[in-house]
Amino acid sequence: MTVTQLPALHGIMVALITPFTDDKTQIDAARLKSHIDHLISAGVHGLVPGGSTGEFTTMTREERKQLTELCVEYAAGRVPVVAGTGSTSTEEAVDLARHAAQAGAAAVMVVPPFYDPLNVEQLTELMSEIHEASQLPIVYYNIPSASGLTLTPQQIADLSKVGVKYLKDTSGNAPAYTELVFGLSDQITAFNGWDTLTFYGLAAGSPGAVWGAANIIPELAVELWNAVSVEGDLKKGRELWAKAWPICKFLESHNYAAAVKTGVELRGQATGGLRKPFALLKEELQCELAQLMVNANVNVVKPGSS
Repeated sequence: MTVTQLPALHGIMVALITPFTDDKTQIDAARLKSHIDHLISAGVHGLVPGGSTGEFTTMTREERKQLTELCVEYAAGRVPVVAGTGSTSTEEAVDLARHAAQAGAAAVMVVPPFYDPLNVEQLTELMSEIHEASQLPIVYYNIPSASGLTLTPQQIADLSKVGVKYLKDTSGNAPAYTELVFGLSDQITAFNGWDTLTFYGLAAGSPGAVWGAANIIPELAVELWNAVSVEGDLKKGRELWAKAWPICKFLESHNYAAAVKTGVELRGQATGGLRKPFALLKEELQCELAQLMVNANVNVVKPGSS
């Protein structure tokens, strides 16, 4: 398999929602395309479908492959696509990663098997098999609350020996994240994936963030990136973060995928809702989120009917 060397991942990479049809039986391609076009027009730097925000645990293997293909097609080379390919089985994770490479993804994001935690040796073997099969750089999705696996910063950096080039850190452990950004950046590139630490991560010098809130506030997210990471204007960055932080705090205080999809609906983009047993937020919480969005100068439209 020949893989073209792609530019390094950077900037605001959206942990993408997966729009469904109203009956939730399939991915809604038209809604997905509309959402991707909106995000790219707002200036985001990458798409990360098939992660937690994308409800991958409710999708079949074929749907996950379809999602990757659609995202690559709709991105149309404008931004890289990092396909979520984690699974509870090595066979499925390898198959999804190999498919992602064939579909044109720039990288794969791999969450460790959840429910039963792996040990470090097993994790290393898994990453090695995925990299060997796909020849794509791996983004290690560090989310101990779901995987049950807590690694030291050095153990995470050591995964670079088996194809892990990047990290999405959704641990919420700021000291460990700091060590990865400052002390181990020659081995692995760390992106923040914990919403309320986004400003800190960018200010600390991380070259990007994988950010679910960017589905709702892509313009503000890109503006924050430009202020802090491009212009080095921390004063302006703090002013922008004061608008974004309450939204991020809200998202982390509820079922995350449900809260993000609710926010997208509040912007007037139908999402099809979530597959059961999950659902969009109730009206009272929708009103709370809508007010936070208005406070951040985000245009709120009547929610969709899904």
